[in-house]
Amino acid sequence: MTSWNADWLLPDWPAPARVRACVTTRQGGVSAAPFDSFNLGDHVGDDPAAVAWNRQHLRDALGCQPLWLEQVHSSVAVRAAPGACATADASWSEAPGEACAVLTADCLPVLFCDRAASRVAAAHAGWRGLAGGVLEATLEALALRPEEVLVWLGPAIGPAAFEVGVEVREAFIAQHPAAAVAFLPSRNEGRFMADLYQLARIRLAAVGVEAVYGGGLCTFSDPRFYSYRRASRTGRFASLIWLEP
Repeated sequence: MTSWNADWLLPDWPAPARVRACVTTRQGGVSAAPFDSFNLGDHVGDDPAAVAWNRQHLRDALGCQPLWLEQVHSSVAVRAAPGACATADASWSEAPGEACAVLTADCLPVLFCDRAASRVAAAHAGWRGLAGGVLEATLEALALRPEEVLVWLGPAIGPAAFEVGVEVREAFIAQHPAAAVAFLPSRNEGRFMADLYQLARIRLAAVGVEAVYGGGLCTFSDPRFYSYRRASRTGRFASLIWLEP
């Protein structure tokens, strides 16, 4: 196993020792600008050979097999399967050495585990997926009691940078009136600044999940991460979670 990149993030949460997780950054790969340098997205226009090198380096560094999804901003959660590229936005696993992985560049990556370290999951939660119930679908797929679940919220676009239209606000409030607190009026009339982290916490609390950690890292303002709103032609970083044998 090669060494991890020094600037990869390790979630700060009370997960069992058998649960491993990390978030990659832009640094340490071979992709050329504007994807420089550790782009893991194979759908953004980067050189396929560079993406393949980056993904192989990730496998070698982690010592596990990332299981990639074809993400479509859905609320579909599937069981992670080696060799399969499922069209879904969340996956779960109970098999050691198989890493659930999501790719993001402003959307919210959400990692799940249980206190007994029996299952893990990762979800890609853009506002559409979040409003559509991707977190709830992931919890249903895990088939665990809410009080047994731990959740970590990874780097996403922060509330100071995420301006949305009234239709986004209405989509959330129609399901959870409490979501109104996650939207503040923008300087632009008829627009709002949305807090993805707060929206995720509200929705998780509504289904009984209170042990939620992370949040607060803004991909738009932090140059360590790719950001689609900062530069629409850009790469993707990965958030991964897996079980050790």
